[in-house]
Amino acid sequence: MIKKILIANRAEIASRVMKTAKKMGIKTVAIFSNEDKDLPFVKHADESVCLGSGTLAETYLNQELILKIIKDSRADAVHPGYGFLSENSDFCELLEKNKITFIGPDSYAINLMGDKKESKVSMEKISIPLVPGYHGDNQDESALSVEAKKIGFPVLIKAVAGGGGKGMRIVHDESSFLENLSTAKSEAKSAFGNDKVILEKYIVNPRHIEVQVMSDTHGGHFHFFERECSIQRRYQKVIEETPSPVLDEIKRQAICETAVKISAGINYRGAGTIEFIYTQEGDFYFLEMNTRLQVEHPVTEMVTGFDLVELQIRVASGEKLDLKQSEISQTGHSLECRIYAEDPDRDFMPQIGTIQYVGESSYCRHDSSVEDGNVVTTGYDPMISKVITFGSDREDSIELMKASLADLPFLGLKTNREFLGRVLNNERFKRGDIHTHFIEEEKGTLIREESLEDVPYITTVMNVIENDKKPYHMTSWDELSGFRNI
Repeated sequence: MIKKILIANRAEIASRVMKTAKKMGIKTVAIFSNEDKDLPFVKHADESVCLGSGTLAETYLNQELILKIIKDSRADAVHPGYGFLSENSDFCELLEKNKITFIGPDSYAINLMGDKKESKVSMEKISIPLVPGYHGDNQDESALSVEAKKIGFPVLIKAVAGGGGKGMRIVHDESSFLENLSTAKSEAKSAFGNDKVILEKYIVNPRHIEVQVMSDTHGGHFHFFERECSIQRRYQKVIEETPSPVLDEIKRQAICETAVKISAGINYRGAGTIEFIYTQEGDFYFLEMNTRLQVEHPVTEMVTGFDLVELQIRVASGEKLDLKQSEISQTGHSLECRIYAEDPDRDFMPQIGTIQYVGESSYCRHDSSVEDGNVVTTGYDPMISKVITFGSDREDSIELMKASLADLPFLGLKTNREFLGRVLNNERFKRGDIHTHFIEEEKGTLIREESLEDVPYITTVMNVIENDKKPYHMTSWDELSGFRNI
């Protein structure tokens, strides 16, 4: 069994991994930049090592520096979290060469599924349903134009090495194709050093449904059901939930079994997420695979009772998962809201400031990267917290989320908290009538020209702070989850 883990990440996910490691009796090492020295994850670790100041390339992405810290601290494994080096095959290979365990898949799987073109070729070989499109080698603009016409407009231009919406363009007619192609290629070259693209039929108003998978090194491939991730802004998720409100049991079984077929087909190892586009007609198509733990993994943990980080660690240690697919079931409904330091009413502009008071809630699991007094800058991703609720059904989970958001004001900093409340109160959302363009379509009801905080509530909270009283009790998230021992 692994004895000491270095977490090659920061903030909320670093603290998350440490909680499970501590439960398993495994020591942890945190790495942090000077700018992060006061964040909670630094003190949650058994050991913490400063990376210094500088750019990401000089700190959290500095592979040689991180390798030195691993060796100096005598860590025998690395958990990459999500983002940063989590899907970097070079980093995975560097660890392999130095006989350090990477808590994740091998470099082959990372490379294969990180390439949108090659992953689709691989999926074709095992008969996985794909969005109609072109992912050939010919990148000549005239050839791509011909392929676009064959597919039929609207089409989606997508960078093969892309992510987060970079190198991606929706083209509605032939006349604007070449202009959009040029822009997408230029953006992809700048962001990823690779200007190759693929073309796909653009699915109107799709849902984004993903399936959590976990594979050991003994031929065990399992799914932990699906997550609905259709509430997005700028291709970034805002609210996730499970079960998906659109799937019946037949569709759920089909999409989950397809995900397992993919992980088995590429002989996968560890935690992964298979992402699908789900159409208005009820068809689903493979989109991509994320070869890491997802931000939204807590909702899966809440409804299945499994600690996914523990499973990752056990798989990386070479254990055979003592599981049968029939033993993995869903109970209740879970919802996750991402708290971003941004102003939705001003085009989601990133916000900075000092957090005066986070708040506490007994209604939720709260995975936070910050505490009272922490400073939020624009140096990193604007997500500062995740609020996760578990209810008997979807309606119950939504009501618990409303109560939780009221208890967590994040005073001193503008966040998307009010915006999330508007989404939760939207009639279409409550009916489950959602898709990936929901926010854009409902902009009139979700975005306000001026946003005012709930003054009476803030006054009450500030009075509590001044009187040094704590009005709420926080239930531990492992208590809420009821994780199973395996």
